[in-house]
Amino acid sequence: MEERKLQIAYSGVQGAFAQIAAAKIFPKGELNSYASFRQAYEAVKNKECDYAVLPIENSFAGEVAQVTDLLYGGNLKIAGIFELPVVHNLLGIPDTDISKIKTVYSHPQALDQCSEYIYLRGFEKRVATNTAAAAKEVALFKDPTIAAIANKETAKLYGLQILEEAINESASNTTRFVVLSAGKEPESREQRKLFERKEAFTLILIVKNEAGAVARAITTIGDFGFNMRTLRSRPQKNLLWNYYFYIEGEGNLDSVTGVNMLNALKENCESVKVLGNYPADVILEG
Repeated sequence: MEERKLQIAYSGVQGAFAQIAAAKIFPKGELNSYASFRQAYEAVKNKECDYAVLPIENSFAGEVAQVTDLLYGGNLKIAGIFELPVVHNLLGIPDTDISKIKTVYSHPQALDQCSEYIYLRGFEKRVATNTAAAAKEVALFKDPTIAAIANKETAKLYGLQILEEAINESASNTTRFVVLSAGKEPESREQRKLFERKEAFTLILIVKNEAGAVARAITTIGDFGFNMRTLRSRPQKNLLWNYYFYIEGEGNLDSVTGVNMLNALKENCESVKVLGNYPADVILEG
């Protein structure tokens, strides 16, 4: 009996970095495009898809706040986090020349990651929903003065030529993608192999409104021997000037020490939400 294909949601059109990451993580999965992060998230929540692959952070531009807020407000769990090296290229229609380019289209983060290059070239910036959508628009416009900033796969997909390679400022530019699920146990051997290790975790904390509350929460994590790698605060949209804390750490929360640490946190916090306990970041080939 043929195994059911996993349904994978991602945000953007074919050729977007999220689609590339999803294809590398789930090579046998069926990839489904959604117009926004929220729609891809909802596809898993509504059981249209098994997993969603969404960007959570870029090494140059920082966190993807919309996705962090979805994690805070929803019930999906993090099954894993994967790193994809990002190389941006300047793409134009066939037979154009870089000297003719006046305007570049891309996602705001891609524009930010290539800001010095854009400034030195004197290009005018135009925002697109994602890098692949920018490439698609350039292909449709057929205007030799317009280019897109996107990846090589997108150039092939939309029949564009690469005018200049590797234009992002940081050679170590990497985007981290979260794989989100409804929290059910992996069905296939491939899934279990991919997600069974518990080496890292993500928490969302809301601390008590009193002096030293944040410090006590951070100290608690360290006191139980867990290394905290990430700490970020985000506003609670429904409460003015109130914040939640997004935390990533190393270790297994199912261990006795992990359970004790969570119990200690609950004594010092108004809310402790475990988003996931998963393998340490896996680096995907670019």
